[in-house]
Amino acid sequence: MLPPDFESLGIIESVLKAIKQLGYEQPSPIQAQSIPILLGGENLLGVAQTGTGKTGAFAMPLLSRLNKVQKDPQILVLTPTRELAIQVAEAFQTYARNINKFQVIPIYGGQDISIQLRGLRRGAQVVVGTPGRILDHIKRRSLVLNKLNALVLDEADEMLRMGFIDDVETILAETPPECQRALFSATMPPTIRRVVKKYLGDAKEVSIASKTKTVERIIQFYLIVKGHQKMEALTRILEVEKFDGMLIFVRTKSATSEVAEKLEARGFSASALNGDLSQTIRERTINRLKKGQIDIVVATDVAARGLDVERISHVINYDIPYDNEAYVHRIGRTGRAGRDGKAILFVAPKENRLLHSIEKSTKQKITMMTLPTGDQVSGQRIQQFEDRILQSIETKDLERFKELLHKLCENNNLSISDVAAGLAAQVQQDRPLFPNMPSIDTRFNERKIHEKSTNSSSGKSKRRSSASKKNSSGDSLNMVTYRMEAGKNDGVMPKDIVGAIASESGIDGKNIGRIMLYDDFSTVDLPEGMPNDIFQHLKHKVRVKQRPMKLSVLNKNDQFEEKKKKNKSFSEKKHTK
Repeated sequence: MLPPDFESLGIIESVLKAIKQLGYEQPSPIQAQSIPILLGGENLLGVAQTGTGKTGAFAMPLLSRLNKVQKDPQILVLTPTRELAIQVAEAFQTYARNINKFQVIPIYGGQDISIQLRGLRRGAQVVVGTPGRILDHIKRRSLVLNKLNALVLDEADEMLRMGFIDDVETILAETPPECQRALFSATMPPTIRRVVKKYLGDAKEVSIASKTKTVERIIQFYLIVKGHQKMEALTRILEVEKFDGMLIFVRTKSATSEVAEKLEARGFSASALNGDLSQTIRERTINRLKKGQIDIVVATDVAARGLDVERISHVINYDIPYDNEAYVHRIGRTGRAGRDGKAILFVAPKENRLLHSIEKSTKQKITMMTLPTGDQVSGQRIQQFEDRILQSIETKDLERFKELLHKLCENNNLSISDVAAGLAAQVQQDRPLFPNMPSIDTRFNERKIHEKSTNSSSGKSKRRSSASKKNSSGDSLNMVTYRMEAGKNDGVMPKDIVGAIASESGIDGKNIGRIMLYDDFSTVDLPEGMPNDIFQHLKHKVRVKQRPMKLSVLNKNDQFEEKKKKNKSFSEKKHTK
């Protein structure tokens, strides 16, 4: 049974104040069991799915044990990806908002290292980062762990999957023997168990079984969409979807007002619902939704707790939740009273990990949605326009308007169709019947690669495919060999390549094929069908061991050089013997 509130767990007042400001009332199961253990200074092994509140489970108690005088790093959190590093750092900052002179710094590959060096020189009590970049700073002596009080390994199985486990063990060996350690993982493969036994010793184990079940009457879809294109995508969906009442979930209070205002400006009846609103206003908003006076409510998870409105036919996750249970609670607001419901999940290109986590915990695949086209939006607007005209003809006395228009036609030598077209053009100015819709590109994810690999119409790309590989689902993937301008002379190892590509492209590490290392370059086999924007990102912006990747498709000359170097290496070894 959960404690009634956070106060009973022993968290310090400044952190409790932040928790109250966030609107949290009750700890999650992982928090309720982990916080007392970490507050007591003991090592912890936490087995729980992504999205069960793990970040709060270690951030709250470790902040409560913070030495306010010591400026050297006291807490180190290792994460598998830079996105998670940023997310965890932001969570620490939020929980520590009432702690004076608190500093946290995220450290990850792909960011200018000089920025990180300046931040470390200024001093930070908490450092959150990816294993490769943390190890770089340790080797540079820009990050010294001799005064570290606590180390957290977050999503340890993901680090193993991405090839970081050796780096993790190297970092663990650098920490003081008395350093408190916590490891969180959704699964416990043998390699992780070995790390636990070696470095966590007699750690207390907390295991949270996932109880997530998805409502069967809810049809679920997801849409890959970039952050700045979400409003355009949302508008198209609202134009085409036939809905009664709708809930749109966002992560922050400010976003509720922002999204609601933009929707109202586009002609939709929408209101915000968040914890900053008084209870009276919140109740009034919900009653208006129940009565049909508004159709859309934009809400945060906290504000929508306990919301039960039968007419809600659709739930849109404008921001994907980090908590899998929150996703289930969100979509459970539709499909009430035996009615069918529909849930749509917006997924940013770098949030594939969260999508896969939701699918894994709900044990259901979410269907990829096709974004409504401009023609579909236009067709819907024309239909609504025609319906309004027919309704006016049936219900209103139009004789005086007919006389007015006949005179207008006679005086200006116009046909009645000319006048009608002019009126239609004027009426639809704010909501064009033939809108010029901006293109919305979607970045690839693992499933798109699967589709493209089986449906590719490009003979050229097929000729470049170097091999086929089974993906994690057992499907066959055509592979393309790429070259990158970093090799053995730069200290590159296969795990560095796997980590960089997996974290920057969304390709699962299991679907990255053969890697060959040479003195001044490397080659890697990746699934066929990589969209151009991902390719350009890897080519121009991603680094491996501080070297620009400069990814390119391996050409014939490169292949010849590759074979020549292999043969040379073989002959040299033979000569040596």
